[in-house]
Amino acid sequence: MKHLIYSIIHLQYALRKVFNQWQYVGFALLLSGAFSCSDFVEVDAPKNTLTSETVFEDAATVKSALANIYLRMRDQSMVSGRNGLSTAMGIYSDELDYYLFDVNNTQLYQHSVLASNGLLTNWWRSSYTIIYASNDIIKGVENSNALSPDEKAEFKGQALFIRGYIHSLLVALYGDIPYITTTNYIANNQVSRIPIDKVYENIITDVKEAVSLLKNDAASDESVIPNRATANALLARMYVQTENWELAETTASKVISNYSLETDINKVFLKNSASTLWQFKPNGISDRNTYEANQFVIRFIPGQAFSLSEKLLNSFEVGDNRRIAWIGSQTSSDGLNTLFFANKYKAIFNVTASLEYSILFRVEEQYLIRAEARAQLGNSIGSQTDLNVIRNRAGLANTSASTKETLMTAILNERFVEFFTEHGHRWFDLKRMEVARNELASIKTNWKDTDVLLPIPETELELNPNLKPQNAGY
Repeated sequence: MKHLIYSIIHLQYALRKVFNQWQYVGFALLLSGAFSCSDFVEVDAPKNTLTSETVFEDAATVKSALANIYLRMRDQSMVSGRNGLSTAMGIYSDELDYYLFDVNNTQLYQHSVLASNGLLTNWWRSSYTIIYASNDIIKGVENSNALSPDEKAEFKGQALFIRGYIHSLLVALYGDIPYITTTNYIANNQVSRIPIDKVYENIITDVKEAVSLLKNDAASDESVIPNRATANALLARMYVQTENWELAETTASKVISNYSLETDINKVFLKNSASTLWQFKPNGISDRNTYEANQFVIRFIPGQAFSLSEKLLNSFEVGDNRRIAWIGSQTSSDGLNTLFFANKYKAIFNVTASLEYSILFRVEEQYLIRAEARAQLGNSIGSQTDLNVIRNRAGLANTSASTKETLMTAILNERFVEFFTEHGHRWFDLKRMEVARNELASIKTNWKDTDVLLPIPETELELNPNLKPQNAGY
């Protein structure tokens, strides 16, 4: 079955010019409450093909172009719940065990990744397609005489956020990468990689501008459109990544001040959760709920693709309500084997209405970002306070950690049990905190210290030699 899924993915990529319009129309219709679109525009960038500049004659056309981007992100990118970071980096780190035989996933699980890995190649290509589309919107909006100043600000803000967000994932996975800000196909096909620090500098510049342009801080339109609070959430994440602790603290505080924490642990992953900053709406036709539930929920044994690792299960403290609410189990018919699965998203069948959307950003992360920043700044009481907000909601007592070192250990574990199987949080934490070797070398027999970066896809190196050299170890 997995082989079939990956074959379909590659077929979709090869034929996207044929199918994109029809996929897009369905998605745009689902977003019609937020977008009210009447016209559609495709902003896909064909490789090595000269295209005319997109002209945005009215707001509906720009909204359609943005909807097209969100469609690609939901269905075809590394942030998709179908074959994205949640599963792939879950098996690459210590969250998930893997049982099937897809070659791409097996390489990730066994830490024997090759530069020809098809999944990683798809991530790279789909990411830069999304980035190109964002650049096309930015350029088209800036050159439009038909849009109002407020419309220009909103549309450019969304596109800048997307460009920064996708680059933030690429740099975390691949290290030095190109930072693409144009629609010049000749320049983009000859681009070189730039150092990681410069990539983060560009991301922060883009996202700060997005914050200045986006007007809305509060949840609206079912939280399916990233707003200023979402942009600030990404900005706070980037400040932690670059160890700018003061700005991480103040930026996270801005997000926290505008959102309530969902108090009921059982409602965190429902579509109307108070904690959600940004989420993808299911297409409502073939899938009325999330790809995540269909990936993670084990229906029967054998036949499962993933299960939660013993290490993750043992990381929950006694009395942690997340262990009860967010983890399910399935026992084989002979009663000999019981496996545990991520049960954050529970609705796996095509019921008559969507109960859950796929969440990308939620406010809980901002509490733990601020806790980390405060620990680094020597504010142990403030760090404890933020950490305890998350712990207390889970039914746990206040943390006993009080020093910078013990608080950082507590925060790392809290992030593990709070964000497991969510868009690679665990892997990014291990890498960022420089503890990947300590946590993984004993359970990944093929572990190499160079595994902290994934390989640049070999097909991309062949198409553009300026991307060389390949990352060490591949």
